[in-house]
Amino acid sequence: MHPTLRLAAAVSLASLCSLSAHAADSKGSVEVVHWWTSGGEKAAVDVLKAQVEKDGFIWKDGAVAGGGGATAMTVLKSRAVAGNPPGVAQIKGPDIQEWAATGLLDDEVLKDVAKQEQWDGLLDKKVADTVKYEGNYVAVPVNIHRINWLWINPDVFKKAGIAKAPTTLDEFYAAADKLKAAGFIPLAHGGQPWQDSTVFESVVLAVMGVDGYKKALVDLDEDALTGPGMVKSLTELKRVATYMDPDGKGQDWNLEAAKVINGKAGMQIMGDWAKSEWTLARKTAGTDYQCVAFPGTQNAFLYNIDSLVVFKQKDAGTAAGQQDIARKVLGQDFQKVFSINKGSIPVRNDMLADMGKYGFDSCAQTAAKDFLADAKSGGLQPSMAHNMATTLAVQGAFFDVVTNYINDPKADPADAAKKLYAAVKSAK
Repeated sequence: MHPTLRLAAAVSLASLCSLSAHAADSKGSVEVVHWWTSGGEKAAVDVLKAQVEKDGFIWKDGAVAGGGGATAMTVLKSRAVAGNPPGVAQIKGPDIQEWAATGLLDDEVLKDVAKQEQWDGLLDKKVADTVKYEGNYVAVPVNIHRINWLWINPDVFKKAGIAKAPTTLDEFYAAADKLKAAGFIPLAHGGQPWQDSTVFESVVLAVMGVDGYKKALVDLDEDALTGPGMVKSLTELKRVATYMDPDGKGQDWNLEAAKVINGKAGMQIMGDWAKSEWTLARKTAGTDYQCVAFPGTQNAFLYNIDSLVVFKQKDAGTAAGQQDIARKVLGQDFQKVFSINKGSIPVRNDMLADMGKYGFDSCAQTAAKDFLADAKSGGLQPSMAHNMATTLAVQGAFFDVVTNYINDPKADPADAAKKLYAAVKSAK
């Protein structure tokens, strides 16, 4: 069964139930389900909460930790089946369209806000299309993350005798060898499936290039998934994995980021939300840490767009709260403060074009410059590992094969490539 139909069937009972309305004060209340739970992420979402509460609404926090959002999605589906969805929820990429197809998302409540705030003119088309369903906004985009970053502790590099950040895979391996010889963890990495696939897709991008990445991980082309480019990518992934933290199995990403921040590890492959941990530790970009594109991916931008969808609610106060959240989210003040706390970049094109004006650091300025350039060149590509390129079912197929491959010392790259295609085909 097609994923959209599976989800529609799963939540069809909800259409027979009354959608819940929360007790509200004179203006209304909104429950927000999300997975922004690490230290830096919590600081970021607290900014939005404070602004909404300042406007007189009650923010009911529905934070769900763990799994890169998978746990939150499980909770959300259970709530929907029970006919009790929250007013707002963090959902990303194609899953927004899938949820909208069930009829549970509200395609009316954001119409006036989007028109008044001129969202179509503010947003890149790829960003706008991500949060629309049949031409109408059903979600508000919060920020843009770059996935293919390499985070470096320059002090650790110096102690290991490494002169500069690696720009090729060979330079990456040479740096990792020096870090290992000097007694450092070369690559901080938590062995969770979504983290494994974050590394995997960066390696695929480095080996196969933008066109190869798109064919394999976005278009799900059989030849690209099973061909020599993917076999080479999996071969390189196995080598990268030999430098991963031996104590990282099952560790959350922020705990691994702390090892780089504290000087126990030299590098981490992670999206730019990792910067929120450096910011929380009062470290300065370009001095205390370096952020560079993963070696071999300098002319590409794997993106992840955080978005907040609005569910149909009967309570007028909740609808007003949903609209207030939408206005605040796309306002310049929130876009600045949130992304500075979160490590991301704004979704507004006017801000992306002049990041220095808003006080963004060197990492964010580089990300914004690359986003705008890659949007024109085709280098802007959706992240498979972060719910932007495909459905959760297909993503789950990738996760299973990639994690099993990384953890099996005897796994053969060519065989793993065949398993990738078979798993993806079955999950479609």
